[in-house]
This record gives sequence, structure tokens and C-alpha cells, in this order.
Amino acid sequence: MRVFASLALGSVLALGVVAAAGAATPAEPIVDVGRLDYGLKARALAPGVWVVEGANADFTVQNGCNIINTGFIATGKGVVVINTGVSKRQGEQLRALIARTTPEPVIKVVQLNLHPDYFLGHQAFADVPRLATPATRAGVAREASAYEDNLYRLCGDWMKDTKALAPDVDMEIPSGLQGRTWKVGQREFELREWTGHTDSDVVLIDKQSGVAFVGGLVFAKRIPTTPHAKVGPWLESLKALEALGLRTVVPSHGPVHQGAEGIAQTRRYLQWLDGHFKKAAEQGLEMNELLRTPVPEEFKGWAAFSTEYTRNVAHLYPVYEREVLKRGR
Repeated sequence: MRVFASLALGSVLALGVVAAAGAATPAEPIVDVGRLDYGLKARALAPGVWVVEGANADFTVQNGCNIINTGFIATGKGVVVINTGVSKRQGEQLRALIARTTPEPVIKVVQLNLHPDYFLGHQAFADVPRLATPATRAGVAREASAYEDNLYRLCGDWMKDTKALAPDVDMEIPSGLQGRTWKVGQREFELREWTGHTDSDVVLIDKQSGVAFVGGLVFAKRIPTTPHAKVGPWLESLKALEALGLRTVVPSHGPVHQGAEGIAQTRRYLQWLDGHFKKAAEQGLEMNELLRTPVPEEFKGWAAFSTEYTRNVAHLYPVYEREVLKRGR
């Protein structure tokens, strides 16, 4: 199935998407650490659809710990915001950027999964409904305090006054092939929920432009994060996502791109990881031994390899070791 633009605006907006996303370069922020200024920039992907790109990197003080692509969409009746960043300060600067970009007021926030850079900016949006799936809301309630502690340690002064403000409205998405159509103002969105990166990974597709915010299911030129990952379900979700024939893809981490490029990258990495970890576990390698084994050059060249791959091993390799032990009983 393909996601097409609406009949009313299809031909015009389809050209706009190609021109904006194909020709434009990423608008990574120019961070001012001294002023705690994230330097956020809004880049139009289609009329009324903007992405705000973070650094394709790991959390550092130098990048303000802003490593997520957020976005916002003008609906004619107000703005829908997709994710709010890693801190109160980032949320405030994002909201100010939205006000400079469009006269429409913010009316809703959509949170695509439970990870901290998706929602620790919610404090700046306390006056509007903040939507997430029931599974994501439960995850935030369970883990928000630990997120705060860890990010204060990693990010320092960028996190001043940040305290988790949870999503407060359930976003119900039926399972099955059709997902859910969600109408806001003059826009219709398609909402899908899959699993694998976390227990609830939401994809939001703007039907008019074909721009898809795919959250953490897709990582482009970046090593995936895996604290809640299940590789098998993730690969199944990527297969289903690819079948949609998406046009302009906004991953939460890595560059905006056309088509299935990011899906293919994420799949290659997860398939390699799965086979590599299975073989290592069957050979009885310990975690430190696994870390010394070769990694394909393609993956070593992706963002955050030096830190994130080590986390992948810590998060996932014990699962493979337990499976081997279980089979040996």
C-alpha cells in the first residue's frame, strides 16, 4: 500500500515535498553552550510541515544533548507538535521557534515513544493536550525519574529546571493493517503503532504531503538505540513500514531522506547484529570478547558508533546468552 497526497492538493504538494526534502540540506542547529541556546531551525518539508533537526550524534554537553528530530504541522486550526526534546529549555525554544514560523497556535503534542528526548520538553507545552499511547504513558510513569537523573548527569546545565511532565491523553491506535485516520483542522493523519524499538512505536503520516514521522523505528546513518529493543519484532515492523511505500521519511535520529533508505539501513544493521550475537553466544564469548570482534566498516562509520554499539552489546547480548543456556538444558 502507498501513502498518496490528497486529491485536492496532491500534484502541487508532491512537487513541494520533492523540492524541499530532496534539494534542501539538513538544518542542524548551531549550539551556543555559553548561552544555553540550542540554535533550533525549522526546515520546511512541504507547505505547513516543518522538521527541526537535532545533531546526528550521541548526547553531549557540546550539542546540548539535542539529538532528536522534532517537527510541527500547521493544520489550519492550530499546530500539531511531534516530540518536544530533551529538556524544559529545549521545549521552550522549540515553542518560540514555532511562534516565529507560523501564526497558528499550538493545540496538540504527539509523543511517538517513551524515550526521554521525546518528552522532557513537555513542560513548555503544559497548556495543551499531550498525546501518547497507553503503553508509552505507562513507560513514562515507570522510567521518567531515572531518565531525569541520567540526563542531568550527561547534559549538565542544559537540564536546569527540567522535570518530567507526562503525556496526559491516550492515543488509541487499533491494531491491524489500517491503523487510524486522525483529522485535525484541514489535515488528515495516518497513525500506526508497531513494536520493536520499544513496546509502542508510533508512526505519524501527513496524508496531504506524504511526510512520515517514523520515530525510533528508523535510524539513518546512526547506530540504533536499544534499551527497550526486541530485534525480531523490530524487523517485522520494518517490513510492514516498508510496505507503506513512504515518500519523505523523518526518523527521530539521523537525516531526513526519501523512500526506504533508512529502513534498509536499520534492517541491515539489525540483521547483522542478530546473526553476530547468535554466533558469539553459541561460541561462548563473553561480553568483552564480543566487543573486540570485527564490525562491518559501514556501521563503524555511522554516528554514535563508539558509544552506542557498546550499549547495544550491554542491552541485547545477555538475551542471546540466555537463549543458548536455555537450549542447553
